[in-house]
Amino acid sequence: MYMKTTLLVRVLHVAMTESSCCPLLSVRPQRGLVDEKFRIVLRNLLPKQEVTLRSLHHSEDKDFWEAFGHYISDENGVVNVVEDASVGGTYVGRKPMALLWSMKPIPGSRPGLRLRKKDVFKPLVVTVSVYGGHVSKGFSEIKALATVVTERWYTAPGVQRVDIDEHEVKGTLFLPPGPGPFPGVLDMWGGGGGLVEYRAALLASHGYASLALEYLAADRINLSDIKNNYFEKAYQILQSHPLVAPERLALLGLSFGSCVALTLVPQCCVCISGSHAQPVDKSVEDAFMNLNNKMDKVVVDENNHMIWRNIILPITSDPAQKVAVGGIKCPVLLVVGEDDQNWATVESAEDMKEMMSKAGNDRLLTVLSYPGAGHLIEPPYTPHFRFSNFMLQGQNHKVILLWGGQTEPHAHAQEDSWEKILIFLQQHLCERQDFMAQAKL
Repeated sequence: MYMKTTLLVRVLHVAMTESSCCPLLSVRPQRGLVDEKFRIVLRNLLPKQEVTLRSLHHSEDKDFWEAFGHYISDENGVVNVVEDASVGGTYVGRKPMALLWSMKPIPGSRPGLRLRKKDVFKPLVVTVSVYGGHVSKGFSEIKALATVVTERWYTAPGVQRVDIDEHEVKGTLFLPPGPGPFPGVLDMWGGGGGLVEYRAALLASHGYASLALEYLAADRINLSDIKNNYFEKAYQILQSHPLVAPERLALLGLSFGSCVALTLVPQCCVCISGSHAQPVDKSVEDAFMNLNNKMDKVVVDENNHMIWRNIILPITSDPAQKVAVGGIKCPVLLVVGEDDQNWATVESAEDMKEMMSKAGNDRLLTVLSYPGAGHLIEPPYTPHFRFSNFMLQGQNHKVILLWGGQTEPHAHAQEDSWEKILIFLQQHLCERQDFMAQAKL
């Protein structure tokens, strides 16, 4: 009897050991849009087994990014990342999408990196792996127990890309699948310059014809030629496209792009980390020269990272030196990170609200303000960058800018603001138009 019991215990031990060596890792959906949540479940573990889940991405710049969480399986040998808390790693707690937003460059990487998608018709490939025990380093020296390769896309199936180079305007138009006409968005990034396409591609994946505008590229466009009529021409190009509904257009600007958006005053406007205190009323070159004249206000932190937020402080009381937001007649959504170290967005939002209140149009203004968020508020589940390399406009000189923010609250700001931006665009470009059409009937 004793021998039979001992044999049974050994058989059970072998079975459990084999089970623990062959965990079943599931990531659903395995292929989806970058703003789509996924669900990670790990089965076939021992009860209360310690494991590490790790994500790894090899960027287009050939850098490796990773995040990892430490988990303990339940009594059934299951880890459900949506429901279970990480007890350590690059994040702690119940954070279903943290394997994406808590990504950092692996130890030994180049300093000041920023992860940005260049080719939006190729996926952002993320490998999710499970390791035995709670591991925090040396992953390349350890064999993973299970691995799943996932794809995160900025373009939904059927999205088209059209190069724009007409009337001296350069950019990329992304068109949703289908016959149209579609509501349109003119998408403008900030002072980093270049042609940034991934947000416009993602907007097209949600049904908006989106024009990613190029307006800061010294090798392709003379800054002195970029006056207000450049942006007006871009708006007209988008408006006149046969697949775009001309009466359903919005502007979306980040940082310096918000200054342009507020100056144009379209049918509706989304400003992320922007200000009205730097109007673009002449040329972009003049606006940058004005900023360069205030560079003595720039300070650096203990790591020699540049802090620019003081450039426009204090917010001037002279209305002639600000965008006349009191005259705005369209809905405006402001997205503000309260730890923005690059631009005085908190003070700008307060002054805009006061100006619009005095003019009686503050009902048009919605402010989303996020404690602990920094300047670079991007689409959700992308990594947070407290600082990164930056090439100064008009100078062949690279610096490291402090953007601000803390990882977890910044991740919340990205997820929450993106959801509300899509709702805002839906309300003012789609539902309002449907209501007007029904009223005509």
